[in-house]
Amino acid sequence: MSGTNSPEAVKKLLENMQSDLRALSLECKKKFPPVKEDKNCSFAVKLLRARKPLGYGDLLDLFQVCESASFDLTVIKFGTLKENSSEVVQPFLMGCGTKEPKITQLCLAAIQRLMSHEVVSETAAGNIINMLWQLMENSLEELKLLQTVLVLLTTNTVVHDEALSKVGSLFVKAIVLCFRLHFTKDNITNNTAAATVRQVVTVVFERMVAEDERHRDIIEQPVLVQGNSNRRSVSALKPCAKDAYMLFQDLCQLVNADAPYWLVGMTEMTRTFGLELLESVLNDFPQVFLQHQEFSFLLKERVCPLVIKLFSPNIKFRQGSSTSSSPAPVEKPYFPICMRLLRVVSVLIKQFYSLLVTECEIFLSLLVKFLDADKPQWLRAVAVESIHRLCVQPQLLRSFCQSYDMKQHSTKVFRDIVNALGSFIQSLFLVPPTGNPATVNQAGKDLSSKLVSLLSLPYLTGNSNPGGPVSAPANSGMLGIGGGVTLLPAFEYRGTWIPILTVTVQGSAKATYLEMLDKVEPPTIPEGYAMSVAFHCLLDLVRGITSMIEGELGEVEIEFSRAVWEEMVNACWCGLLAALSLLLDASTDEAATENILKAELTMAALCGRLGLVTSRDAFITAICKAYSIQGQSVTMISPSSESHQQVVAVGQPLAVQPQGTVMLTSKNIQCMRTLLNLAHCHGAVLGTSWQLVLATLQHLVWILGLKPSSGGALKPGRAVEGPSTVLTTAVMTDLPVISNILSRLFESSQYLDDVSLHHLINALCSLSLEAMDMAYGNNKEPSLFAVAKLLETGLVNMHRIEILWRPLTGHLLEVCQHPNSRMREWGAEALTSLIKAGLTFNHDPPLSQNQRLQLLLLNPLKEMSSINHPDIRLKQLECVLQILQSQGDSLGPGWPLVLGVMGAIRNDQGESLIRTAFQCLQLVVTDFLPTMPCTCLQIVVDVAGSFGLHNQELNISLTSIGLLWNISDYFFQRGETIEKELDKEEAAQQKQAEEKGVVLNRPFHPAPPFDCLWLCLYAKLGELCVDPRPAVRKSAGQTLFSTIGAHGTLLQHSTWHTVIWKVLFHLLDRVRESSTTADKEKIESGGGNILIHHSRDTAEKQWAETWVLTLAGVARIFNTRRYLLQPLGDFPRAWDVLLDHIQSAALSKNNEVSLAALKSFQEILQIVSPVRDSDKPETPPAVNVPVPVLIGSISGPGLNRPFIRTDSIGERLRRYSGSEPPIVTDELEDLNLWWAAWNTWYRIGSESTKPPITFDKLTFIPSQPFLTALIQIFPALYQHIKTGFNMDDLQKLGVILHSAVSVPISSDASPFILPSYTEAVLTSLQEAVLTALDVLQKAICVGPENMQIMYPAIFDQLLAFVEFSCKPPQYGQLETKHIANAKYNQAEWVALNYVPFAERSLEVVVDLYQKTACHKAVVNEKVLQNIIKTLRVPLSLKYSCPSESTWKLAVSSLLKVLSIGLPVARQHASSGKFDSMWPELANTFEDFLFTKSIPPDNLSIQEFQRNESIDVEVVQLISTEILPYANFIPKEFVGQIMTMLNKGSIHSQSSSFTEAEIDIRLREEFSKMCFETLLQFSFSNKVTTPQEGYISRMALSVLLKRSQDVLHRYIEDERLSGKCPLPRQQVTEIIFVLKAVSTLIDSLKKTQPENVDGNTWAQVIALYPTLVECITCSSSEVCSALKEALVPFKDFMQPPASKVQNGES
Repeated sequence: MSGTNSPEAVKKLLENMQSDLRALSLECKKKFPPVKEDKNCSFAVKLLRARKPLGYGDLLDLFQVCESASFDLTVIKFGTLKENSSEVVQPFLMGCGTKEPKITQLCLAAIQRLMSHEVVSETAAGNIINMLWQLMENSLEELKLLQTVLVLLTTNTVVHDEALSKVGSLFVKAIVLCFRLHFTKDNITNNTAAATVRQVVTVVFERMVAEDERHRDIIEQPVLVQGNSNRRSVSALKPCAKDAYMLFQDLCQLVNADAPYWLVGMTEMTRTFGLELLESVLNDFPQVFLQHQEFSFLLKERVCPLVIKLFSPNIKFRQGSSTSSSPAPVEKPYFPICMRLLRVVSVLIKQFYSLLVTECEIFLSLLVKFLDADKPQWLRAVAVESIHRLCVQPQLLRSFCQSYDMKQHSTKVFRDIVNALGSFIQSLFLVPPTGNPATVNQAGKDLSSKLVSLLSLPYLTGNSNPGGPVSAPANSGMLGIGGGVTLLPAFEYRGTWIPILTVTVQGSAKATYLEMLDKVEPPTIPEGYAMSVAFHCLLDLVRGITSMIEGELGEVEIEFSRAVWEEMVNACWCGLLAALSLLLDASTDEAATENILKAELTMAALCGRLGLVTSRDAFITAICKAYSIQGQSVTMISPSSESHQQVVAVGQPLAVQPQGTVMLTSKNIQCMRTLLNLAHCHGAVLGTSWQLVLATLQHLVWILGLKPSSGGALKPGRAVEGPSTVLTTAVMTDLPVISNILSRLFESSQYLDDVSLHHLINALCSLSLEAMDMAYGNNKEPSLFAVAKLLETGLVNMHRIEILWRPLTGHLLEVCQHPNSRMREWGAEALTSLIKAGLTFNHDPPLSQNQRLQLLLLNPLKEMSSINHPDIRLKQLECVLQILQSQGDSLGPGWPLVLGVMGAIRNDQGESLIRTAFQCLQLVVTDFLPTMPCTCLQIVVDVAGSFGLHNQELNISLTSIGLLWNISDYFFQRGETIEKELDKEEAAQQKQAEEKGVVLNRPFHPAPPFDCLWLCLYAKLGELCVDPRPAVRKSAGQTLFSTIGAHGTLLQHSTWHTVIWKVLFHLLDRVRESSTTADKEKIESGGGNILIHHSRDTAEKQWAETWVLTLAGVARIFNTRRYLLQPLGDFPRAWDVLLDHIQSAALSKNNEVSLAALKSFQEILQIVSPVRDSDKPETPPAVNVPVPVLIGSISGPGLNRPFIRTDSIGERLRRYSGSEPPIVTDELEDLNLWWAAWNTWYRIGSESTKPPITFDKLTFIPSQPFLTALIQIFPALYQHIKTGFNMDDLQKLGVILHSAVSVPISSDASPFILPSYTEAVLTSLQEAVLTALDVLQKAICVGPENMQIMYPAIFDQLLAFVEFSCKPPQYGQLETKHIANAKYNQAEWVALNYVPFAERSLEVVVDLYQKTACHKAVVNEKVLQNIIKTLRVPLSLKYSCPSESTWKLAVSSLLKVLSIGLPVARQHASSGKFDSMWPELANTFEDFLFTKSIPPDNLSIQEFQRNESIDVEVVQLISTEILPYANFIPKEFVGQIMTMLNKGSIHSQSSSFTEAEIDIRLREEFSKMCFETLLQFSFSNKVTTPQEGYISRMALSVLLKRSQDVLHRYIEDERLSGKCPLPRQQVTEIIFVLKAVSTLIDSLKKTQPENVDGNTWAQVIALYPTLVECITCSSSEVCSALKEALVPFKDFMQPPASKVQNGES
């Protein structure tokens, strides 16, 4: 009170009082003299007068008195005033007692001034109150009274029960006074009194609060009171508290219509006012009731029963129920009381819920009942307002839940409240509100439907107003005003239209009807008010609960709290959902719809966070349902009177069999936005509801026609699905936004936890499966939403891709197998995009350190290989290509998978696929071999090989073979590095295998890993060598052999074993098999317009080429790598196998193959045998170098760089080259190899040259080049086997040579092989045969003695060939024609011209005989006889020989042979070895000299003379080589010779002139020679042996006989011829005979008489008569010759001699 007790204030007070008193005095003088004379008054006047402004003397005196008592100035001053206050106020009280209005007013003002300065003592206060009471009873100055009482009670602390106990209940009196004034007739007074009462009541409680505050530090615990008695406890209350207690207690009494205990003097009281006062106290001073047990007791015992009692009329009342049925009429609810009761209840629940748990349960149950449809509208309205007040207090709701809903046997109050609200809303739609006649409603609706039909047109056609879509929906709230339309927000459901009013701000429960304290009659509730409040209740309930729970969720979570939250949600969700769904259905206002959706979303999210799946799904379903879709069944929305929504899109539903069309309204789009919002913000708690959300979004996307683009984002751009699809421009402009939101939704999945992410993925997969099911069996556009979003989700979650990769890719792989092309195309697009993104993503740790992840990422790529759709495989391969281009260097352990993808392309998958896959492989081979682990190289080989086997595109196959060559080159280049890495890997695998107890299994084990790599390469090429296509086989074969040739030295020695057996021989087997079974049908063309050469026009011929190539390649390897192969243990077996292959090829019925086989045979025979140094010093040193390949920088075929030998390879080569002595095999073993070769050669020769049994067009007869090659092999082979070559072998050889030469050739080949038949030239085959024999004879010549027994066999062979000159050999039963008669290009067989061959053979025979005539074997085996016997044939044929040269050569040869052979024969005459030769020789001479063949007609004279000279030569031989040695020659033979000479010397024609004698007739020289020889041997005077004498006698005898014959014939002819001269030759002959006779006689004369036989003389003399007869001849020449012949006879003219006795004449 510092303001009122300052000196200035005091001075002012005193001045005011002085003036008040003056005024009073003045007034009283007028009306009441006693007042003026009052002593108190005079004292006061006196006191005041003494204190004039000019003189303060009296006041100072008073001050001095006070200072002497040591008091503070102000205290003295006030104390003095307060002590004397009774006297001071007395005049004013007396003034009031006058009842004069003016005086009373003046006095009351003065009293108020004193009281406000707190200078009134308790006594004075009591006086004042009593005075005021009197005034009240007299109804005077009521307003001033109230003012005064208020001042008294509010400013002075003395007025309370304890302090005034002496004076009586003055305080109570003051309060009662106010109450009494409230019930006056004057309205102003009443209201003022009511306000005063309220203030007084407040003051009472404020004092108590202040008192508590003062004693707060020493506050003792309130005494616990048992039972209903509260007397003891009340006495313990402090003064102010006691006042408050008594006051509150009496208020309860008064409201209950009972007498007050404390407020004595109350005459009347209204319940409404009492309830208002109770509410204000409870509302303003809750702490009083909570802190003081006495007050709590009052609440429980007095207030609550009172409220319940007063509620009863409201509870019992049923609107519309008839009163007649009930025995007593039910009291109607009274609005003012009911409304105030609800206010009190609201306060009780809000402030004292913790004290009044049971009571609150009753109150809440009552509240819920008041919402029943049978209660009056106003009651329902205030009840719903009360509930709204509770709904904005979430903590209170939580308490309800804890106290009731969670207790076992308690009412589920919270749930009931929510359900009641729902029922209330529902009832509003079902019961039309009163006061709205149906007719009005109907009229409104008619108008509405018309407007809708008008307004909805532009939406359907897509031409809405250009400013944008009309946001407010058309509904029954459209009121026609002056032709315009006003749209009101409203709910409409089944014909009931309820407007939405703005009743309160969100989150505050501002009531309308609960505040109508002045209304006595129930107000009229506007339509829609209750609905609007209930709607807000729901929204605030949701908002409050959610914000409370979410706020607490952020803090430390307690198990108990969670149980409460769950119970709250479980209790309210059903009611909330039912109500919200109904409202959402009915809402026609965008804002309301938005709020409802937001509430549903919030609840869904909350349920999600609490893990309440059922409720969460229910809310989400509701939103989805509002979008008009549930699962896949689409609710058709039509713009009926119930749904006045703007239609924004029309389209076909996403269903297997779409029926009709779906229309999307703006409300649907709102729902969709809510769903998106839900998914975006609360995705983490959606769990399994993703399915619903996504299904709905998918449908929206479908209707709006959003299509997936790269990365999975959905972009507008539809090929319109049908005529029914319409999008408004409003929606069209919105599409990019929707698309963007959708993408953002899935982008936000990166913030979801792993479990939530899995839920999302599972939902997308499940949605996709449904879309797949729908897309089966039709080619309609499928829904790609799920696939696109799986891709998008995968891409944004790449940082944790591992956790979702398997389900994600597993599903996409299923999509890739879908029959619908669009669907699988997108499945593949998504899968490949994910794989590429996964590989390029910057993982932590990087992929290079996380091999498991890399393999995981690549695995789906591999699994795509099992899908057969070519478009998917193309995507897969394109993906591989891109991966290679971007990530090729860092694939590491992923290589096997990537290569596997390329290798998985099958033959039947189309050219473009194979081409793409091959492109990938080419890239790998050209760029990535060095970057991949060496363990993958084998896979590269396999894959490259598999492309070679693809038959779609020849070029790819050929190129892949080229790649294999490049790969082999790479192996060679990087050999050492690869080898080290592979060995390391092998060791690791070996260790693992040992730990697991399994055997390490890989191809070509146990060869070293690097060698295995080579072997795999060789094996692949080997497979390609038997490809069905000739070009591939050829290329592969060349590559295989080039590779082995160029890089084979890198292999370990032991690996060669595998190369030979597993690669080369295996290949040979397969080629042989294929070749022998190949088709002989003619192939017309090689595809397209390519013509095929006749040499390749059957499969058989094409395979022949392959066989040739393969065999040649293997043979070359055997030849060049013999030094490596021979030390291998089973080389002899390999050799045998190779020979077997050569044999089967050589014996194949194909000229090309068979010839090539022999060439290979030749090649392997040219091998230089390794020999020991010590064995044959004369061997040229070259033989000691067993390595036929150069070691150094050789360039391999097709390589532009030298082979750089790395150390390990170099060492390996040195092992074979020079640093160690060469490994020499046993000579015996070596010989065995050659003998094996000889046996093979023999088998080939005998089989191939054996004539077939039958002949037809297809009979195979070996070609000349083949036979030539076969025979040419023998000399080389013989060099190795000559030491063991014996007669049997020679016989075998002879058979083959003979058969080979006998083989004819086909007429079409003859021009190329044979010279024209007139030329005497040998064919190469014949040359070869002779060469073979030549080699043999030379070897025999220098060979040991035991070899020389082979000479006769060689002679036999050669002589057999000589016979061919006259008698060509027969080839089986085959008819051959002479070459001259063969027609070209007919399937005829032509015999060779054997003459030159036979003649050359003859020359060889002669030559050989000249060298070997004296050999024992030659002598013993009658070689000479055989020669003569053989020559006899051509000699006897003479002119009949096929060739004239033959018999001439035969003669000359015979002469040569005899010139050597006859001396030998004479030598061995005694042994009888030549006995049989002589007759043969005689016959031969006979047959030749007197041949039966006739010379040709065209023979010229010169030719005849030359032929005659040959005959002469023969006779000369007889005369020089035979007859001189007659004594060593059998007599018969000599006789035969003489006879022959005799025959030849006769030169005359016989009478029987025959053809045979023409020949003789023509040979003058010959005859002459014969005769001379006869003569010569007649005159031989050098007879040394009886044998010679014998020849002479014989010769003479023959000669004389011959002369006799000629003379006789001449005489005869001469006589017969008459005058005609005889032929010239006959004349010559007779002259020759006559001269011979004369010569003979001369010779006889000169001969020793003892040498001449008597018979001879007799024969000579016997000639005489004949000579005499010739005298008659006419020829002068004959006559002169006759003269000469007759003259010697003169010596015989002597007398006869006497008889000789004793040997003497």
